[in-house]
Amino acid sequence: MSFSKGINASAATLTRLRTGESQCPYSGMCVTCLDGCPGLCEIGKSAIRGKEMLYPQPFGKTTSASQKDYPVDYSHFNIMGTAVGARGIDADPDRAIFPAVNLETTLGANGDIKLDLPVVVAAMGSTNVAADNWEHLAAGAAICGVGIAIGENVCAMDPNVEIKNGRVVHSPNLSRRVKDFQEWSNGRGFIAVQANVEDTALGVQEYALEKLGVQAVEMKWGQGAKDIGGEVKLNTLERAQQLKERGYIVLPDPADPKVQAAYHAGAFNEFERHSRIGMVSEESFIARVRELRQAGAKYVFLKTGAYRPADLARAVKYASDARLDLLTVDGAGGGTGMSPWRMMNEWGVPTVYLQALLVKYLDKLAAKGAYVPPVAMAGGFSLEDHLFKGLAIGAPYVKAIGMARSALSAAMVGKTVGEAVRSGKVPGEYKKYGETIEQVFLAASELKDKLGGEAFNRLPVGALGVYTYFERLAQGLRQFMCGARKFALSYISRDDVAALTREAAGITGIRYIMDVDAEEVEEILG
Repeated sequence: MSFSKGINASAATLTRLRTGESQCPYSGMCVTCLDGCPGLCEIGKSAIRGKEMLYPQPFGKTTSASQKDYPVDYSHFNIMGTAVGARGIDADPDRAIFPAVNLETTLGANGDIKLDLPVVVAAMGSTNVAADNWEHLAAGAAICGVGIAIGENVCAMDPNVEIKNGRVVHSPNLSRRVKDFQEWSNGRGFIAVQANVEDTALGVQEYALEKLGVQAVEMKWGQGAKDIGGEVKLNTLERAQQLKERGYIVLPDPADPKVQAAYHAGAFNEFERHSRIGMVSEESFIARVRELRQAGAKYVFLKTGAYRPADLARAVKYASDARLDLLTVDGAGGGTGMSPWRMMNEWGVPTVYLQALLVKYLDKLAAKGAYVPPVAMAGGFSLEDHLFKGLAIGAPYVKAIGMARSALSAAMVGKTVGEAVRSGKVPGEYKKYGETIEQVFLAASELKDKLGGEAFNRLPVGALGVYTYFERLAQGLRQFMCGARKFALSYISRDDVAALTREAAGITGIRYIMDVDAEEVEEILG
């Protein structure tokens, strides 16, 4: 059985097969490879464009996610409802209604980070697709009262950054990103600044804490481009030289006279900037947490990726020992376009499997009476049933769901449609709803009333897309929770979902659907 789709042809890499559906299942090649074909598939285009084809196209303008069909995913679980009772509210049909469900959650070692919705928008760094949509995404997160993290490399990629004695002292881009959230914050949620190897060397988080009013910082194990550090494209020799001087790996070497001559001759027109991989050790990790707290961090987080199980165990143990305020665990599969395409498909532990391991490891900590940090689970979540399942399978440890591609998608679509409406060019898909922002966006009138007319008119229009999307998620999640008779997030349990296959049950420890309530059934039937 093959779990991969699009092995040698995918919309992600703008490739296709000459023979269409007629392909070799294990290589992905056309059944007949024809001499004379100009190279439509990934192999063919790689013969012409080489390493450029490692990445989703057009590079820097897309977010991408794996096409691999994993043996077990969240669709292999169903949410259980009941006709009996209510938790968190009186068992009264007039009171136990879905609008009464409370979706607030708390993070932080002391439970003092409040979220209006159990969502954390996972970090987005220096890629163009993130930078071009940041103000919309950050404002949307702020007005919704959720958390959001600024990703890696923002300072060093800032053309106007000021660096003295190897440390950042001013970055207009990072400052703007922080303010994009702070300007719209309702006092709930958080803005965090993440750091990779280069950011740490430049003192990015210390700068954010001391100069930008940031209270939360996030340490990061990999994930810039899965486990190898992130790439961006540089289209001038001067920019390539600048970033090499700032400590990045730049390919080909812009300091090499032969490379410079080839660039000026037009042999190529782009350089690649790559980040370094981190080297984790318990001693250095604990020392860095201590440094950040001494620098003024009120909250310290860790985000880790889909590494092998031993690394997840390290993340859990170190986060416990350091009493971190949030541990985000991100399963294999997606990214903001700077990860190699095949790596998105074939690297790492898929989300369901990673969450199953995570619960097992956290159970071990809890059994010993150790501190268990609040957890956000990430990795392909996009709709309300995903949120419920992620919270239930991870109960009682998972307090929020990490979302990135879906939230960014809402911001991008909101921006595209909103700007079109404001210019009087309503897209055909939405003309049936009307000609104004209030008519086209379902939640616009509600948000305008909430913010006031002047503020609403200043709001980046993509933020309205984020708000409307999150409102849909909130109502959908409330409906699922009401059906399960759970009227606050703290009441969601692993028993609220059932595994549809024995394999899914075996991986996660969630009960197989034919065994659910077995003891109670016997009691009822006498």
